[in-house]
Amino acid sequence: METQEKSILRVVTSGSVDDGKSTLIGRMLYETRSIFEDQLEAVKRTSERRGQQEVDLALLLDGLSAEREQGITIDVAYRYFETPTRKYILADCPGHVQYTRNMVTGASSADCAILLIDARNGILTQSRRHAFLVSLLRVPRMVVVINKMDQVGFSREVFERLVAEYRAFVERLDLPDITFIPVSALRGDNVVMRSAAMPWYGGPSLLQHLEALPTTHTRNLVDFRFPVQSVLRPNQDFRGYAGRIASGAIRPGEPVLVLPSRVESRIKEVLLAEKSLEEGIAGQSVVLTLEDNVDVSRGDMLVRPHNLPLQTKRFEAVLSWMGEAPLETGCAYLLRHGTRNVKAVVTRVYHAIDVDTLRRTPAETLDLNGIGKVEVELASPLACDPFKANRATGSFILVDAMTHCTAAAGLILGTAGTLESLEPAALPEASPNTVWSPWNIPRGARERQAGHPGQVLWFTGLSGSGKSTLARALERRLFERGQRTMLLDGDQVRHGLCRDLGFSPEDRSENIRRVGEVARLFFEAGHIVLCTFISPYAEDRDTVRGLIPQGRFHEVHVDASVETCTRRDPNGLYAKALRGEIPQFTGISAPYEQPGSPELRLETDNVTPEALLAQLEAYLRCCGLKI
Repeated sequence: METQEKSILRVVTSGSVDDGKSTLIGRMLYETRSIFEDQLEAVKRTSERRGQQEVDLALLLDGLSAEREQGITIDVAYRYFETPTRKYILADCPGHVQYTRNMVTGASSADCAILLIDARNGILTQSRRHAFLVSLLRVPRMVVVINKMDQVGFSREVFERLVAEYRAFVERLDLPDITFIPVSALRGDNVVMRSAAMPWYGGPSLLQHLEALPTTHTRNLVDFRFPVQSVLRPNQDFRGYAGRIASGAIRPGEPVLVLPSRVESRIKEVLLAEKSLEEGIAGQSVVLTLEDNVDVSRGDMLVRPHNLPLQTKRFEAVLSWMGEAPLETGCAYLLRHGTRNVKAVVTRVYHAIDVDTLRRTPAETLDLNGIGKVEVELASPLACDPFKANRATGSFILVDAMTHCTAAAGLILGTAGTLESLEPAALPEASPNTVWSPWNIPRGARERQAGHPGQVLWFTGLSGSGKSTLARALERRLFERGQRTMLLDGDQVRHGLCRDLGFSPEDRSENIRRVGEVARLFFEAGHIVLCTFISPYAEDRDTVRGLIPQGRFHEVHVDASVETCTRRDPNGLYAKALRGEIPQFTGISAPYEQPGSPELRLETDNVTPEALLAQLEAYLRCCGLKI
């Protein structure tokens, strides 16, 4: 009888010193029977030697002798356990400020972050610092555990006060999913099972909450990226390319492009341990074979021809500095990205980030544990993605060329000069005699009330490609599921907000500018905004993208040939344009600039609307929307 493969949840725990992280994980290991008897006996002996009356379960996590002696965690400790339904990888990160860099390591691939707060001490510096890092590293879910509730008499007032205080701080961060749970790790209250000591708490225990969390959305299943690790030639009749699928999926017969050479071929086979697969998906280590004998080497990347990553020698990034020696601009480092190594120079430090206040301060360098925005220049082009779009291909490390030690971990923001780091792009100069006021109710609060994050889906394509049909069907489904939506359609806008505009290039740009501002207003209200506009110019679409925080704007290219659109011609416009009755008609007498790297491309020539809608919903689920 076949058993269903269990899902894996990667969890990072963090917090200040002595908040009880190791005790919490030790309690979970103990109560799920995930430790050996000799381990438990060793911990009991150590506890007795210290004169402790109860077994110190934290010792299960303190693997170094220095940690056991001091009763602290100074390295990232990984532990593994499973329940009947799921497997867990737990990373226990140190709480001391000098080991903040270890938090970056532990959280870089996490599906969920558990942040502990001592109910007696309240919100401390590390509590704020680690929340910022969780936001920066795009960990999709955070659980704030208010620990040691037994030492404050299981007080509901204390719990609610800490929840309100912490929510006020994280309002300024991009943390769409936060849950608060009161526990006593030492006693086991609300860790694995619900506790009778806190009848006023109506939520699940910590483990019950973790059991219910989805994991698939944390992986990018849309953008196929395959960094080649090695070339396999066991004999002269076989040539395969081994590596781990960083994101997306691939099937035999699909076209691929080799970067940086840009040579095209097709997938012949997807092999896993000599077994041929119908599809390879993100996270699998596979061997790919190609139909053509092309030149592919370690460090190359296979992608889809119409879904390309950035290819650049200069980009902006956020660096978390880990080196003992400060960052030196102009100094050569080795940048490691996937399977590719390339010489790199940090040419500029834009600013450092104070993780306690979230303020940006001018800086010329970064010291140990410092975080800042920089510009990086490479010796040769790199195929990569912004971190907010693809965690797998949007991160890198810098290695000191002299000592060969890791100097920094980096998150790619975008090509230099085009994307902002941690905040929306700067807005155009306001009208005179006006003063900007912040939003009365922050977007985060509105999103929590709505139960989903705000998003902007920008459908672009030729007239008749199917933009409005898809957007209308999608909005109906989202609305039926109780989600807050707004559809902005080109024809409706032209009858009202933009009725004074024509179809010259200048008027088309103004039309999109106005729509972008309206979309931003609905986005700030926590809505899922669906915009269906031909928007023929890439610069205009990029301008709207700049109004929305990274990761919340999704360009959907509804791609159909002019021939298909002419055949459909739902409003008879192509017939008029071909007779010369409509000047400057996009696709006939006016240009359309196709998106180079949209978040999603839907080819509608020979695909049913139902199948296209399924692709749309699958993409949105990858983005964390519950549909």
